[in-house]
Amino acid sequence: MDKFSFLNAAHTAYFAQLYDDYLINPDKVEPSWRAFFQGFDFGMESAHEGDLVVNHSGTTTSVPENVQKEFKVVQLIDGYRTRGHLFTQTNPVRDRRNYEPKLTLENFGLSDSDLDTAFDSGSIVGLGKATLRSIVDHLKQVYCTSIGVEYMYVRKPEEVRWIQNWLHNNNNQPDFSGDEKKQILKKLNEAVSFESFLHTKYVGQKRFSLEGNESLIPALDALIEGAANKGVNQFVLGMAHRGRLNVLTNIFGKPVTDIFSEFDGKDYEQDIFDGDVKYHLGYTSKRKTDSGKEININIVPNPSHLETVGAVVEGITRAKQDMHNPEDFSKVLPIVLHGDAAIAGQGIVYEVVQMAQLDAYKTAGTIHMVVNNQVGFTTNYLDARSSTYCTDIAKVTLSPVLHVNADDAEAVVHAMKFALDYRMKFGRDVFIDLLGYRKYGHNEGDEPKFTQPKLYKAIGKHKNPRDIYAQQLLEQGVIEKDTVSKLEKAYKEELEEQLASSREKENTVITPFMQDEWNGFETATEKEMMQPVKTGVSRATLEKITATISQLPEDRNFFRKIKKLVNDRRKMFDSDKLDWAMGEHLAYGSLMMDGYNVRMSGQDVERGTFSHRHAVIKSENSEKEFILHNHIDDVKGKMEIYNSHLSEYGVVGFEYGYAMARPDTLTIWEAQFGDFSNGAQIMMDQYISAGEDKWKNQNGLVQLLPHGYEGQGAEHSSARIERYLQLCARDNMFMANCTTPANMFHLLRRQMLVNYRKPLIVFTPKSLLRYPKAVSTVDELVTGHFQEVIDVDGENSAFAKAKTLVFTSGKFYYDLLEHREQNNRNDVAIVRIEQLFPLPIDQIQAVIKNYDAKDIVWAQEEPRNMGAYSHLLLHMPETRNWRVCSRNMYAAPASGSSTRSKRRQARIIEDVFNTNK
Repeated sequence: MDKFSFLNAAHTAYFAQLYDDYLINPDKVEPSWRAFFQGFDFGMESAHEGDLVVNHSGTTTSVPENVQKEFKVVQLIDGYRTRGHLFTQTNPVRDRRNYEPKLTLENFGLSDSDLDTAFDSGSIVGLGKATLRSIVDHLKQVYCTSIGVEYMYVRKPEEVRWIQNWLHNNNNQPDFSGDEKKQILKKLNEAVSFESFLHTKYVGQKRFSLEGNESLIPALDALIEGAANKGVNQFVLGMAHRGRLNVLTNIFGKPVTDIFSEFDGKDYEQDIFDGDVKYHLGYTSKRKTDSGKEININIVPNPSHLETVGAVVEGITRAKQDMHNPEDFSKVLPIVLHGDAAIAGQGIVYEVVQMAQLDAYKTAGTIHMVVNNQVGFTTNYLDARSSTYCTDIAKVTLSPVLHVNADDAEAVVHAMKFALDYRMKFGRDVFIDLLGYRKYGHNEGDEPKFTQPKLYKAIGKHKNPRDIYAQQLLEQGVIEKDTVSKLEKAYKEELEEQLASSREKENTVITPFMQDEWNGFETATEKEMMQPVKTGVSRATLEKITATISQLPEDRNFFRKIKKLVNDRRKMFDSDKLDWAMGEHLAYGSLMMDGYNVRMSGQDVERGTFSHRHAVIKSENSEKEFILHNHIDDVKGKMEIYNSHLSEYGVVGFEYGYAMARPDTLTIWEAQFGDFSNGAQIMMDQYISAGEDKWKNQNGLVQLLPHGYEGQGAEHSSARIERYLQLCARDNMFMANCTTPANMFHLLRRQMLVNYRKPLIVFTPKSLLRYPKAVSTVDELVTGHFQEVIDVDGENSAFAKAKTLVFTSGKFYYDLLEHREQNNRNDVAIVRIEQLFPLPIDQIQAVIKNYDAKDIVWAQEEPRNMGAYSHLLLHMPETRNWRVCSRNMYAAPASGSSTRSKRRQARIIEDVFNTNK
């Protein structure tokens, strides 16, 4: 007997629910039913009126017409869920594009004659048995009004059901109390009045107004209030310039006197900082919510490079989570505001979105909100992307998207409540597309009618969201006729008072970002940066660290080569020949003993690109990971080291943010090869090199950039030293090119032991990792300190009468040393400059005085137009008189031919020792 013969019985509600389950997740449905529904879908494509015969699993079943209709209604419901967002009323100033097929009854095998027929399928959307008319009206309310929802691509049925239940509750329509509506109006009034005030007081000045998307302000206000009630105690927000001043004032409570002073172009209180334009500055404040909870809110400083700040936001958030709430990441909430053109066009968005569920970078879900102006500067949205929506990047991580009409303030706040609930429930990203417009051009001095005349004709006649909402509340009897005018008058009177107060101040104040995290740290000038720091560690401490990192757990099986590598650490310590990896390991371990944390990420950093580090060790059978440093006796700090995804820009931004929020952590990013860091050049230019000068933000991020000419071609030889040195000025960062494990050890320890933080760029070796002469003794770690200049020849009487004094940096020293030893050239002394910035000029000049050499040489393996040569010319004018030995000037850093590379390398070395020139 056909097991499906009972379809003739009155079980249509059950069938409808089962079919709905099948449409959402076919694998969840019992196999025989899955086969039946597959046959049903196939049969429906060619079926006519009357009974449908379904072929499935070798049998046939006759499906009664009433059951067919139920299934068709389920398909209609699925159509609204899947495509309803294409037919919404979400655009306040443009007609929506025409999409086919439409959600007409006929497209689902239904007709107007079915409208008054009751269907059990109504229970799927929470209506119980209901007429088709009621079901359609409900679906339009849920999916096709001011909010369009995309979510049916989500692959977890429990998430899909949760979303559906949330949406079908109250028909996905706002249901706010009178007081809540008045709060929305209050924040809308602040947003509108703030912009109009600035527009009249600072005519033509750039402010990148929020006009056209003012509903962002009540949405953020509701988000903070609602999140605080759910246990969130810290917020980290990143956004570009559009609407930033409005957010700073009306959400973060930044004193408008400071903003007015910035508009007036006043100078800063301190000469040591250059500052930045007003719509780039960050801010941190404490806010007391309506429920009495005190929360910490942060808006991250940002450059004009759109979307860059998103990576920094995630890094700051993760740092705060690790520090304050390691067991419950949900208590720190990251919020990233995007522009429509930027989120679709900037590649870093993809890099950051891909971090969302990675152990190294996850932050328990980010709320993304697009301030959608429907134009990018002058570029129409149709020319700005190939995708239907600017938010289609959300589908990468299967994140739900809500498209909302920015003129419908209640719908915007409602959508934000959904985003918060979803993030807190599932710890995943969620996107809101706030579809509005931009009242003026890209800035207030720009004329948008040149490029969008039709659009701006419509915008010119359009009411602002506050007035639209006020009219609704007036009709509902929630407010009086003069409520808005009173609100506006009171708010603007307060602004007038603050403007008068600001005009009495002579200077502008830059408020440091995240002050609490930086208590106890001092601002350092170049003078402090050049002070020696005691970085030595007792032999007993080094012995304790070595004992742990040279011993694998006995209850696990490990790869034979790993056993040897780990055991060799003990042998190196005992034989007093520490290689580069041991220098690193002992630096990290000793800092952890001192109470500092160590965090490193980058491509292949766990093992190391060149297989030297092996900080994370995996057992052979289970691949369980072990970080031996975390098992050192009495260790106070923690090591976390992660292989990153194949990203530079996003990961460097993340680690910069992490270091910004955790000055107690040695935060390191290592490039796979040094030149790959140019993928993160924007982070170098806008944040790492200039962040302190622009925003008063210290940052101790360390970048390890493998560098050295070993014949590997143009892309794996140079870390582009010259580019980083060009960014060096005054006291903005450290730059080093070490030649010994001991100096690397002391450099890393100095980075944490000082009472200030500066970025550190280290050009690390490749061939030196296993070079027999690039070793250090244990005593050099115990008694030594970081040496900016190393002059071992000056301590050797054999070089007392050297005629040639050669300065060099990095691995090239060993090439020169080998040639000198092979040729017994004691007439040539070689000195290493280990710190390239701040350049140790006094030490270099002191070395020169120690010799009677007339021939002073700068030697580098890089081409003349690259490397450190131009840097020396800028900072030490006397180097113009030095003899320069280098490759000729080339466009590419190195030759692709190993033979040619060796020939060029040999020619430089010969040139150095050709003292007859």
